[in-house]
This record gives sequence, structure tokens and C-alpha cells, in this order.
Amino acid sequence: MFDNNSTVRPHYEPIYRVLSRLKTYDLVSRQKALDQRMMEEGITFTLYTKEQNNPLERTIPFDYVPRVIPRHEWDTVEKGLVQRVRALNEFTRDIYHSQHIVKDGIIPRRMILSNKYFRIEMMGLDVPQNAYMTTSGIDLIRDENGRYFVLEDNLRSPSGFSYLYKGRTLMSEVFHDLYFSCAVRDVEQSLNIFLSSLKSLAPSGKRNPLIVLLTPGPYNSAYYEHTFLAQQMGIHLVEGRDLVYRDHKIYIRDLHGLRQVDVIYRRIDDDYLDPLAFNPDSILGVPGLMNAYRAGNIAIANAPGTGVADDKAIYAYVPDMIRYYLGEEPVLNNVPTYILSRKEDREYALDHLEQLVVKETSLSGGYGMLIGPLAAPKEIAAFADAIRANPDRYIAQTTMKLSRAPVMLNGVMAPRHIDLRAFVLTGRDIRVIPGGLTRVALTEGSLVVNSSQGGGVKDTWVLSH
Repeated sequence: MFDNNSTVRPHYEPIYRVLSRLKTYDLVSRQKALDQRMMEEGITFTLYTKEQNNPLERTIPFDYVPRVIPRHEWDTVEKGLVQRVRALNEFTRDIYHSQHIVKDGIIPRRMILSNKYFRIEMMGLDVPQNAYMTTSGIDLIRDENGRYFVLEDNLRSPSGFSYLYKGRTLMSEVFHDLYFSCAVRDVEQSLNIFLSSLKSLAPSGKRNPLIVLLTPGPYNSAYYEHTFLAQQMGIHLVEGRDLVYRDHKIYIRDLHGLRQVDVIYRRIDDDYLDPLAFNPDSILGVPGLMNAYRAGNIAIANAPGTGVADDKAIYAYVPDMIRYYLGEEPVLNNVPTYILSRKEDREYALDHLEQLVVKETSLSGGYGMLIGPLAAPKEIAAFADAIRANPDRYIAQTTMKLSRAPVMLNGVMAPRHIDLRAFVLTGRDIRVIPGGLTRVALTEGSLVVNSSQGGGVKDTWVLSH
């Protein structure tokens, strides 16, 4: 909100003006009103602790001081996101078909074949519209010089859509004076774009295909989001037991019997999609689903096997993918990354762990991570042993100074580190939702913003002019 001289930045001036007129009592009472609305509407996230049998369901902490992004900044971000998702989609299609990028020596073959998310069942299988990742969540950070970097790619079943949409609704209602002080780009129409992207995948080419959202059920941490999206888009919310496989097709059971399903927007992992193809112990999926998929009678968004492209080791090669598939230079840079299976990278990282962030390549949500500058010597030593034992499982990155934004704590503003999860929708076209979800590290000095680690969120305003 402020520059180095403590002057309000121009795009934040209307926000600052409104907030500075309000007394502490007003600010605190509005936060309470906001929290009450979230509780009444069940806008929750399930937080799992070490005692996994005692999960904590809570309203996600929502800070009402919006993050504001000027139009010229967003234009660059949007261009970079479209470019990145295009390249990642091309990469995913390539590795399940001709594997040119491997044959040309850009990415080592073993990094593909040993990847836990690589699905041999997808080899040679064409997907509708060649759209492997209908929904993508690209996490961005901004450094102290104002440059945006991609922190990681979430391409399997990214979450956070509901908090983006619901947060905007609550801000426009509870803080209407704040909201209408700026010319903010609308996000509501993106729900129609979301639905159109799913419709475009229907193998039958129907004008009104039957679309379902496949959820693991009410015990999933993001179940609120599943119900919200199904309701808002007018699609069926189903569990695996609601679907049945017959004659290489998938049907939904309803009061009128069986109706053929055209598109499944899945919010469960590959392993649990089909017990006949993947994990035989799964009770969440649909037996026979992959047979129907191979027969071309159903579309699955996101396609099985897309996780190979959001592996944290593959992340390091995305700039090379952009140059290889698109013949362009990356608009958005990666955070400098060390591949620990490489001897020279590993030796450097082991000598500088106290300065680096180390991530386990197959995990997300802030799990399996070391933040060197904030870690105790014992924790650093344990990660060093783990890296030496299995270097392929880890990457290391330069510790970036995440940008900060003000949060309101009991009517007083305080700085906290933030990132931005931007959402990209792919069907016949690639579209970016204007704004995304700003995530906040609520603990002072913390760099971990994930909701699963106790982080909060903000509404993100992209200015229209």
C-alpha cells in the first residue's frame, strides 16, 4: 500500500482514504460482521493437524483490506499465465504421445518415468480439445523490486475458487463503500467461462451436456468449495457411489433412472478415480471409469496424469518448455531452483541449506518443506540426511523476500507476507480469472501462506483502468 517513503501508492489511494475515515470501532465491527456472514454461510476449510483423527473445521481467515493490482501490471501477469499454461499443456500432451521433449534432450527421461504422477494408462490417449488442464492454479510471488515470479504450478485439482468468488460477494456487500471506491474488474462472469470450459470438453458435442462434480465427500477439506461450485454452475454434485459404469459409458442415478454423464469435473486424486485402473482399495471412485474414458464417451477435467507437469522438479524446466514448444521467452520467471538429483546442485544446496527453501517434489499445501532462514539446526540436519538418502525427492529454491500487504488486526493495520494464486481456465480458449486469490501468512514474519498451514486470504482487485 505504501512505497519506501511511506507514501500511499496511487492505486491504493481510494482504499486508504475510505479506511482512514473509519474509526477503530467501525473497523472491528465490520470484521465481526464479515466473520459472522462466513460462519452463517458455512465458508469453511478443514485444517488437519498432526492428530489426524481430530481435524478442525473453521472459517477461513478473511482479511478485508483488499490487494489492489494496477491494470498495466495485470496485463503482464495475464500474458505470462496464458503462455505458461499453453506450454504446460503441450508438455503433458507430448509426454503421453511422442515424447519429443525427451528425445531432444530437454528433459531427462527418468524424470518423467519415475514421476509418481506419470500415468502409463494415459499413453496414446487423446483428450477432448487437447485440454489436459481445464483448471490451473498458478502461485505467484512478487519480490522487493516489484517483479512477479512463479512459485509453483497446481494442475491436478487446484482449490480456492470458492473463496475468490465468495470473498468478492462479501466485500461488495459488507464493504460496499470500499468496493465502489475503485473501478474493479468483475469476477462473477468467470463462473460462466468456467462452465463453458467444461461444456466444451463434452465428447458428444452436445449443446447441453450433463456435467458432474465428483467429490470425495463431506469430510474433504475443500468440501465447501465443491458444493459452492456445483450450485453456482448448476451441475450435479456426486460421489463415486452415485455413478455407474455400463457399456463403456458412465451414468448418474437419479429419480428417473440412469442418465448418461458427459463431463466429470473431478476433485479427487488420480489414485482414487477408478479402482480397476489405479488404487484397487479406493471406494471414492467409479469402477470402469477409465474404460469409458478410453472409449471416448466421457471427459475428465483435469485429465488423469496432469500431475506429472506440476511436480516441483519438472517446474524447473517450464522456462525451457516455453522456449521449446512456443518459441518464446518466458514472460514470468521461475524462482531460481536447484535440482537436487544433480550432483553440483545438491552439493551447493547442502552447503547452504540455512539460506534456501527445500520442498519435497510430490507434496503440496506447505507440507514437506524446510525454510532454511527460519529453521532450527536440528531441522536443517534432518533435511540434509533426507536429501542425501533420496535426492530425487527434493528441490531447493532461493528464499525470496515475498512482498507484504497490510492486514487489519483489531482495527490496526499490520504488514504480512502474501502470494497470489491465479486461476486459468482452459477449454477451446485459455482465459485467466482477473484477480485470483491473495493468500496471507497471518503469523508475523512467516513466509507460509497455505490455508492448510493456518494462512488466510484477501480479495484481489484488478483495476479496469
